[in-house]
Amino acid sequence: MTSQRGSTASVRRYVRSEVFPTPFCAGCGHGILLGAILRAIDELGWNMEDILFVSGIGCGGWIPSPHFAADTLHTTHGRPVAFATGAKLFNPKLRVVVVGGDGDLASIGGNHLIHAARRDIDLTVICANNGVYGMTGGQVTPTTPLGARTATTPAGNPDRPFDLCRLVEAAGATYVARYSVYHVRLLIRALERALEHRGFAFVEVLSTCPTHYGRRNDLADPVAMLRDLKERCLTLRRAAKMRPEELKGKIIVGEFVGG
Repeated sequence: MTSQRGSTASVRRYVRSEVFPTPFCAGCGHGILLGAILRAIDELGWNMEDILFVSGIGCGGWIPSPHFAADTLHTTHGRPVAFATGAKLFNPKLRVVVVGGDGDLASIGGNHLIHAARRDIDLTVICANNGVYGMTGGQVTPTTPLGARTATTPAGNPDRPFDLCRLVEAAGATYVARYSVYHVRLLIRALERALEHRGFAFVEVLSTCPTHYGRRNDLADPVAMLRDLKERCLTLRRAAKMRPEELKGKIIVGEFVGG
């Protein structure tokens, strides 16, 4: 009997067994995202030999490299979209997927991100957004929520964060979605659509970091972080029925462009 697509058994062939367990901290949402990406690929029936995964520096960069049994290009900090653009231009038939963190893609790599969206380059960019620089100690990033405590903002982040989905939409991305690692089935569906999309596709994935973000913001328990995502995330349909004051502190998830 063959394994059902998307099951744990069916996706094992896509990973390098020698690198497990993963280096992620207990409760890190990046492991959930890792599984979601592979399940989306499995359900699409894609061949890993046709895909190039490009990542940068940070916890998000560890998702494809070294875990995926595929060609992976682990690049310098902030440059995965630039390297991915070069690979796609050299071989247009190659399926190119970028996986990176919010610091990597939105801070030092922010200019590459918006210009790739502007050009509508045929890439799939997956942003593992945990709101901090997790690998280097939990410093503030461009997506850290206003008022959140980090290693470099112990009294609370004074700066407004980027809404990455609105940013890339305004720049010209033709598929844009946001889900959290709590919304696994919806996330997998969005990843499938992003992977199949012709043009610049961007999926922001809200991930949990109990070690650096959670413990500084009264959410050190991984389950508490998932509950927080469940309570704060609203679908587009629900958000449309609410008054602006009711949306304060909430996060809208869904497919914003191309859904």
